[in-house]
Amino acid sequence: MKGVILAAGYGTRFLPITKTIPKEMLPLGTRPTIDYVVQEFLDSGIRDILLITSRRKKVLEDYFDREPELEEVFRRERKRAQLERIAPLEALLYFVRQRQMSGTGDAVLLVRDFAGQEPFVVAFPDDILISGPPLAQQLIEVHQRTGGSVIALEERPPGEDISRYGVAAIEGPLPAPRVTSVVEKPPRGEEPSRLISVGRYLLAPAVFSILEEERRAHPGGEFFLTGALDHLARAGQVTGCVYRGERLDTGEPQGYYQALVRFILNDPEQGPAFREFLRTLVR
Repeated sequence: MKGVILAAGYGTRFLPITKTIPKEMLPLGTRPTIDYVVQEFLDSGIRDILLITSRRKKVLEDYFDREPELEEVFRRERKRAQLERIAPLEALLYFVRQRQMSGTGDAVLLVRDFAGQEPFVVAFPDDILISGPPLAQQLIEVHQRTGGSVIALEERPPGEDISRYGVAAIEGPLPAPRVTSVVEKPPRGEEPSRLISVGRYLLAPAVFSILEEERRAHPGGEFFLTGALDHLARAGQVTGCVYRGERLDTGEPQGYYQALVRFILNDPEQGPAFREFLRTLVR
């Protein structure tokens, strides 16, 4: 199984910092957000990882590259802990640029040669699971039982506005129902279920021919993965995975700030002192 991370977007909700620093490089503790998604893939047994980037994001390639000079300094000074922190990943990372922001459908089409005729996992780096089994692994397990494509789902409470999400219509019992359609941003009160789609997908190679049709239907414009997922679902080729664990959404500032505080509090070195600081701050 190969993995793909879609990281080409502008990050406009975080301007002006994202003029020069990719949103995926904003830190959670001492590691950038995207590092946790790569680690999720590694923990799921995925060793071939493709990052879809764009012109302003070469720093992503630099981050995952080796630092031979710094490695040599740490070896000389016998700083084993620091050396381990910058050790290269046991994975093969590839980078492809999306030259024009034509939507997530266009980005996934860039994966075709990399994926070949095998299913692959796609991650949007805004979503990070902080508890439970790795999210990609959960999708793989459902795929091994059912075949076809799998999308990660999260059940939201009644009354909550979920009109900004893709929402799945389903048949069958949770946690792995059959998905019959995916509705993008349904009007409030018209949602087919309380199950929203979150940023992990296991896609069968059949998705590429559907995305090609989407491209022809939107010449020169944006087209999105949701349309292809809906097409596959209506053909009976998509299973849902109501994941286990707790998800953090770092795709907008409020969610990112909350995630940052959570990561600092959970840090065994920095957490206790930071907790005391918060107590004095909010009195």
